[in-house]
Amino acid sequence: VRAWSPAQCRRASASRRACLIARFNFIYAKDRLDAEVLLKKCICDMEMVQRIIYIAALESFRAAKKAFWKVKISVKETLALDHCGGPASLEMAALDYIACHKDLFDVCCSVQEVICSMNVNPKLPCPADIDFNVISCFLRELCCLAFSMQTLAPPLDIAFGIDGELFNRTMYYRSCDSDFTAPFVAYHVWPALMENGAVIVKGEVVTRK
Repeated sequence: VRAWSPAQCRRASASRRACLIARFNFIYAKDRLDAEVLLKKCICDMEMVQRIIYIAALESFRAAKKAFWKVKISVKETLALDHCGGPASLEMAALDYIACHKDLFDVCCSVQEVICSMNVNPKLPCPADIDFNVISCFLRELCCLAFSMQTLAPPLDIAFGIDGELFNRTMYYRSCDSDFTAPFVAYHVWPALMENGAVIVKGEVVTRK
């Protein structure tokens, strides 16, 4: 087995990070809009559609991170049997192993967990009004992306926004139908991508007085 140098490992990690960020941007630019089209067949209110998409993103990351935590514990326990380095090198070995064996992630289980969470969310329509399975492919993409982002060091995550928060221009863009003089966020359209507390990709919000 060919041993990788630290420089090679850094280049591989940087390349993987760049690909995941590009994928996040593609989901925002393409898959999100496709999901909106599917939801608008059931819901006429565009604001509600955008709220559903945003909460779907939050719940997908939450479910994927929970699944990743369980997988990492199992992988570390297995690798520790033959590992000769310290805790830090074991952590990196586990991350690399999971990144190369994405089949360890039961994405179907996480998607169903997301749908169940959305069904009981008081801000969203009840299950009798809409079946969130119509955007299951969108949820699957988000869960897979979120899971892969946890294999980076440091991991990438999304910011959790609150309706009524003060608009932060370093974290969000205003949606085209916003009131550009309003200082507060009415609701969130898409989350910002974060790394160690720093904004990597801005999200999108609607501001209104």
